[in-house]
Amino acid sequence: MEHILESLFCEHTGHIPAKVDKLAGAGSNRSYYRLTDNDGNSAIGVIGTNRDENRAFLAIDAQLLSKGISVPEVYAVSTDGMCYLQQDLGDTSLFSLLEGARHPDGFDSKVMSLLEQTVAALPDIQYKGAQGLDFTKCFPSESFDRQGIMWDLNYFKYCFLKGTGIDFNEAALEADFIRFADLLLEGGLSDTFMFRDFQARNVMVFQDRPWFIDFQGGRRGPIEYDLVSFIRQARAAYPESVREHLIEVYLDSLSKYRTPDSVLFRRRIDLFAAMRTLQVLGAYGYRGFFERKSHFLSSIPAAIKGLDEVLPVFKGCCPYLAGLLAQISEMPRFNGNASRPATGLTVHVSSFSYRQGIPDDVSGNGGGFVFDCRGMHNPGLYEQYKKLTGNDTGVIGFLEERGEVQPFLESAYAMVDASVRKYIERGYSSLCVNFGCTGGHHRSVYCANHMASHLKEVFNGNVTIVLEHRELGTTTEL
Repeated sequence: MEHILESLFCEHTGHIPAKVDKLAGAGSNRSYYRLTDNDGNSAIGVIGTNRDENRAFLAIDAQLLSKGISVPEVYAVSTDGMCYLQQDLGDTSLFSLLEGARHPDGFDSKVMSLLEQTVAALPDIQYKGAQGLDFTKCFPSESFDRQGIMWDLNYFKYCFLKGTGIDFNEAALEADFIRFADLLLEGGLSDTFMFRDFQARNVMVFQDRPWFIDFQGGRRGPIEYDLVSFIRQARAAYPESVREHLIEVYLDSLSKYRTPDSVLFRRRIDLFAAMRTLQVLGAYGYRGFFERKSHFLSSIPAAIKGLDEVLPVFKGCCPYLAGLLAQISEMPRFNGNASRPATGLTVHVSSFSYRQGIPDDVSGNGGGFVFDCRGMHNPGLYEQYKKLTGNDTGVIGFLEERGEVQPFLESAYAMVDASVRKYIERGYSSLCVNFGCTGGHHRSVYCANHMASHLKEVFNGNVTIVLEHRELGTTTEL
């Protein structure tokens, strides 16, 4: 369907695109492309998999744009509604700026300002966005009602809880789900627009200000849900002082529309923080356990830390569910609290460049595994990834979207797991697992990271794992 995007681009600009680059995806099955002509004009082409979801995005985008909200302009749509062309907002997300801007008390002034601008814009999205919006076009439902709440709770149950292997009583859990839904629905349904996935990954920094993307799941819903989604994003790990400050920024902006009861507002913040945590774990379970997307598996421990924060909420209203969540939070595979290795085996996992040669085995034993990653498509061939590494979300998305890396790693896991078990059984002390690619910055780094995480999860603290990225100059003991 790329040819359809090229036709839309030609229709919009009057030029045939000189370059079409496939962009990294995220959690959805939509495909994204950057189309550029010889004059440097560019646009983002989107190929959707669900016509109704596309229709929802286009309707919401037009609504928000008409209200002065910073969202991408849609330039053209295919006749079948499956493809569309939108404004190019660049490659810099707010989330990508967070790590380099951290300091002990929060973030540097530039990023802090962007966080404040983002949260201050939220009430406008919620209230102006609802004014005149045809909610019947929202996908998959027009409101975050009881049915939507139960969908999310069962998403957690079937896609995450069952994946942990914990035994549970279906009837007792269902009773707690119903009780929890009742609490969330106290006061009736809201008449505001709920962005649904309002988080730093869905905020692009363009022209030095925040722009908003990925709202195709938006619907009528409570204002607290979006605020919680942002300040409690697990991987963003905002310090408590930053969270509190952002709540005050939000309330100040909200005062243009209403002034909520402070006690009730805080109570609902806690309830929706608990709700959002379960929804996120369900999403991570589905994308990680079932779709085998390593990025989501590696995100689970951060989400579990968030679970610890909301456990008191569940203990106060859903005691059976709270007990299950306490068991999850104590599982070594998720919380990183596994005991030190019970064996003397150290597994050295490394990434390297073939140009610099295969790494030496410092133990003196020789041997080990060397996996050649060069058969996979190289992100380093594309300008937007050249300065990134396999540690960065853009490269991670590029590799996972193409679908080559998962079967490659599954085969590697099977071979290495078998050897580790035998090495433990025989009392060996060292095993090397090396991943090589052309430059040692992209494919090999990704694979080494995920092999190390896999071994840590499977062998649950029974081995020491040393992760080295030779060409990056980093070594970490997991």
